[in-house]
Amino acid sequence: MTVSEAPFSNLLVASKDEIASGIFQFELRHPLGRPLAPFGAGAHLTVQTPSRMRRNYSLCNNPSETLRYVLAVKRDPHGRGGSLEMADQVSVGSLLPASAPRNNFGLTPDAQKVLLIAGGIGITPILSMARHLKSDPQARFKLVYCTRDATSTAFLQEISTEFGGFATIHHDGGKTENAIDLWPEFETPRNAHVYCCGPKALMESVADMSGHWPSGHIHFESFGVAASDMPANAAFSVRLLRSQKTIPVSATQSLLQALRAGGCTVASSCESGTCGSCRTGLLAGQAEHRDMVLMDDERAHSIMPCVSRALPRASMGADSPELVLDL
Repeated sequence: MTVSEAPFSNLLVASKDEIASGIFQFELRHPLGRPLAPFGAGAHLTVQTPSRMRRNYSLCNNPSETLRYVLAVKRDPHGRGGSLEMADQVSVGSLLPASAPRNNFGLTPDAQKVLLIAGGIGITPILSMARHLKSDPQARFKLVYCTRDATSTAFLQEISTEFGGFATIHHDGGKTENAIDLWPEFETPRNAHVYCCGPKALMESVADMSGHWPSGHIHFESFGVAASDMPANAAFSVRLLRSQKTIPVSATQSLLQALRAGGCTVASSCESGTCGSCRTGLLAGQAEHRDMVLMDDERAHSIMPCVSRALPRASMGADSPELVLDL
């Protein structure tokens, strides 16, 4: 079964620079120098790495720019491999397949008072927001940026230069006891919108402190569950009911990759379990759901093959774990 996917087009890697320890900035342009599709603050691109993995990376430049997209990628040796390929294999002059910009983390149109909170590489969409808000004479905003130390702080000089007194950069040295105290920002609810992107612990802390704020005023960006939080992968098989195919899925493949290798094209976008575009009917078998989309009552009959798998054999009490999909 084939489901149409959003088209990808090649973008030229015009520059690549290590802007902090293990963090690489990429400037992407149209190969012929033409204007690029417009984007809003908080948007991201889905890029295809040399091995055809797809990963989301936020745009960090000002949305007013029309000739380039700017991404920053943190090289993560413990991740799922996409950042390693971007850091080690993508070079200046390469053509990088990418989607049109998408935005699931956009600024509320009427938000004139804004608190921006970023942790680590989560600065990327937040920086685009800050640059957009700075160009709006009606907007009032504050940026809080938390990192381990100066050497791991992306855009350190740019933020200091561009935003001055509007930005607070906090280094905690990797110690929980040195974390910034954000409670003064949240103690008294006010007519402002908060946008937060960063590690799970930071976002959970902001969620806990903002529970008494007006509904709809707290916004989070996350591209999925961290690889370190997931259980180890195990091999399994998937049976496609309509096409009567059985496809093996190795421990090093995602279910989505195995389906593609078996000739079945499933629509996808984020490939991190956050957008829902690859949702597929689950007819039988016990799935290990790793997405951030499905509600509990949906998990019995749907699966996100970009991240989810069959429950390992020991968990199922079966000799050969298998899922049956409506494909």
